[in-house]
Amino acid sequence: MSAIPRRSLLKAAAVAGAAAQFSWALGRDGARAATPAAPDPGRPATVRWLEDGGLGAAGGSTFGAAWPKGVHPGNREFALTADDGTAVPVQTWVTARWPDGSLKWTAHAVGAEAAAERFTLAPGTPATAAKAVTVAETEAKITVDTGAIRVTVRRGGRKLVEAMERDGVKIATDGRLVLLRQGDLDDGDQGNATWERFDGEISGAVVEQTGPVRAVVRVDGKHRKGNRSWLPFSVRLYFYAGSESLRMVHTITYDGDQNEDFVRGLGVRFTVPMRDAAHDRHIRLAGEGAGFLTEAVKGITGLRRDPGAAVRRAQVRGERLPDPATWDQRVTTRLPYIPTWGDYTLSQLTADGFAIRKRTKAGHGWIPAGGGRRASGFGYVGGVSGGLSFGLRDFWQKHPAQLDIRGAAGDEAEVTLWLWSPEAQPMDLRFYHDGMGQDTYPEQLEGLNITYEDHEPGFGTPYGIARTSELMFWANAATPDAGTLVSQAAAVRTPPQLAVAPEDLVHARVFGGLFSPVDRSTPARAKIEDRLDYLFAYYKDQAEQRRWYGFWDYGDIMHTYDEDRHQWRYDVGGYAWDNSELSPDLWLWYAYLRSGRADVFRFAEAMTRHTGEVDVYHLGKWAGLGTRHGVQHFADSAKQQRISTAVYRRPYYFLTADERVGDLMHDLVDSDETFLVLDPIRKIRTEPYTPDRHALSIGFGTDWSGLAAAWLTEWERGGPKAAKAEARLRSTMETIAAQPNGFVQGTGLYDLDTGRFAIAEKPAVGVSHLSAMFGLVEMCAELIDLVDMPAFKEAWLDYCRYFNATKTEQAARYGQNFGTLLLFQGHSRQDAYAAAQLNDTRLAQRAWAKFERSDGYTSAMVWDKTPVQGPDALEPGYEHLWISTNTTALYGLAAIQNLALVGDHLPR
Repeated sequence: MSAIPRRSLLKAAAVAGAAAQFSWALGRDGARAATPAAPDPGRPATVRWLEDGGLGAAGGSTFGAAWPKGVHPGNREFALTADDGTAVPVQTWVTARWPDGSLKWTAHAVGAEAAAERFTLAPGTPATAAKAVTVAETEAKITVDTGAIRVTVRRGGRKLVEAMERDGVKIATDGRLVLLRQGDLDDGDQGNATWERFDGEISGAVVEQTGPVRAVVRVDGKHRKGNRSWLPFSVRLYFYAGSESLRMVHTITYDGDQNEDFVRGLGVRFTVPMRDAAHDRHIRLAGEGAGFLTEAVKGITGLRRDPGAAVRRAQVRGERLPDPATWDQRVTTRLPYIPTWGDYTLSQLTADGFAIRKRTKAGHGWIPAGGGRRASGFGYVGGVSGGLSFGLRDFWQKHPAQLDIRGAAGDEAEVTLWLWSPEAQPMDLRFYHDGMGQDTYPEQLEGLNITYEDHEPGFGTPYGIARTSELMFWANAATPDAGTLVSQAAAVRTPPQLAVAPEDLVHARVFGGLFSPVDRSTPARAKIEDRLDYLFAYYKDQAEQRRWYGFWDYGDIMHTYDEDRHQWRYDVGGYAWDNSELSPDLWLWYAYLRSGRADVFRFAEAMTRHTGEVDVYHLGKWAGLGTRHGVQHFADSAKQQRISTAVYRRPYYFLTADERVGDLMHDLVDSDETFLVLDPIRKIRTEPYTPDRHALSIGFGTDWSGLAAAWLTEWERGGPKAAKAEARLRSTMETIAAQPNGFVQGTGLYDLDTGRFAIAEKPAVGVSHLSAMFGLVEMCAELIDLVDMPAFKEAWLDYCRYFNATKTEQAARYGQNFGTLLLFQGHSRQDAYAAAQLNDTRLAQRAWAKFERSDGYTSAMVWDKTPVQGPDALEPGYEHLWISTNTTALYGLAAIQNLALVGDHLPR
């Protein structure tokens, strides 16, 4: 039996997606397409926590709900009810509308009163929060009051958060951003490197939501020292009614010189007033799971003289100690001789180890205080009269990270959460090779033909890439008890997330209706479901075994496996980091939409955070484009729409209403202008071409699908450019359909001013196996469902019918065949889609034939992990399958979509 090849996995994934879409579309008799059941206007949405444990110590949660077309008017209110009938306060806003103005997606926020495990969301008047969040604004400040804490945010200067107060007591002050820059990188000797400190300087702050359950403040600026400002930041602060916590979403965009601007440290810093006696001040640092370093600044346990069991017990618990006058006086009189430990550091420089150390104060030596494998990224400093809990999500996954506490023995402690640890090697974003003489297009194509890397001098730049991090802060009235600390740390590691049930998403027919719930009702269906589970588990395990972690890397996966080295091709050109090649993002999100699995959601969430930020340019001449797969996420010279496309971000945005992801999609609305700057196929053109504003060469596949995703999203969301976006969608749909060969024409000349393609004078065939593999299938399905344009639908169905047709059939229809193609299994979902739309049994059968017996994963493949033993294995006993991420993604999509569309034709 053969091993699974690289391309096959991707193809199979695409076919699996198509299959999942067919089951509702065709009736049980296999001959006619059943009309989807009419939406039930009275049907509420079932809402559950993604993981067990409820809200825990988190301040609140925001989730998205989907609704069928025409059911809820645009001004509908919603009420949330717990399973026991308790009305839960909820804040609702619209994130997308159907073309008729009815609600398509709504976002909902709950605060501290969402204590149940399960809820029902239905039309109604929302309950009023016992403690509503309020916002007050002046020219200089924004003040947010949750009913439990009061936070003052500055509109200018270098202090983002002026103060966090609780019951009139300042728990933390002077929240600010810190950047350490190193100007050179002498490989082998860091001793002479010079560091510079830059501080975040605010350029503006705006209130995006004002309550009553959720408030959001956005702060923008750059890091500044003297006359230089660089490394732009965008920080959002989230507040929920009744909550004692603040959530921060922190984004930086790299705009430095990769050869001179090395980030040595990047952090968020707060000052914490220390009011209590040293023996009533406490330090907590979370290790793995529920493990904690639990100490006092001045410890009274383990001494030669015993202050008393009650005193010792109180200190360990973080409680106020009895008056020292009541202790054994042999301890009380000697308190000045017990050291105070004011400085602590927890550093996580790799995914596999953290170390804790402490010292009494600056100028004195450090001593080790413990360590372990993977820290939670959570800590606390304060005392019995109040203190600050703080945490950094994905702490070990996005190493090198660090937590610092300084000066806890003095009047003020300083807490720094380092997103990039200053104890690690500086952030080195230099391009990884010298070009190897690839100065001309022919030389670069030769390089492509050996390492699969598309190199071009000057293109391997990190200028404009970004990274987003999530942080949490709690203003505590006293040192939290052990249970509360464990709960807070858990909320940092895995923020509680509410989610609607998969059945409700299917009922709403969002995302083109290309998915159906998990179904194991027959042996054939069960086999496909098992294989889908197998492939997800494989990649989840590979991320752990291969340590696909790190500040810039976490969330991505590798492209292709090296069967000889028993290693992924991490160092071989275009075979290394995947960068969304052939849509693993969509595979994962469709897998979640139909299953509701928490582990799939979290894997997809990490990928969305990565691919939308790191693999895409947000500044500079290539803003709006993404980078093709490679050894570094920015290395390849192919900067294209297919990587930056909003189609990969849409599910996460609509499921969570995440504002940062919303920004990323909005920023793409005008990305059609990037074709003026860069020709995606400049190296392989056979005829002269100069980009012209009125005649831009844009492909109908990977190019247009990316543009269409941004335009559709802006239109649905009712964004500031919604009218333009809708007009561009309709005009390009119309002019693609009007081409002599429709989608098969392949490309057209686009006018930036009119938003239309010129109609070609004669037919042409320009079909690639990649054209439909980056969201085109999903976009066309959605647009056909939204826009009544029969000619566009016909053009798309023609493309779907003929890609997997015989060359004879292609030539009979278009005058010539499509040439040499690949990814037939992945394209089986187009067969399935056309079969469902046309009630074509033959096409449905062909969909399953191409899915089961073509060029992807087949029943003949080895579907068991095979242990590798001996000297060739990096880790003896490691389980492997010889696969490609690309083939996996296409298999997953094809299986999911085929099941939804023509599942009743699945061979038994």
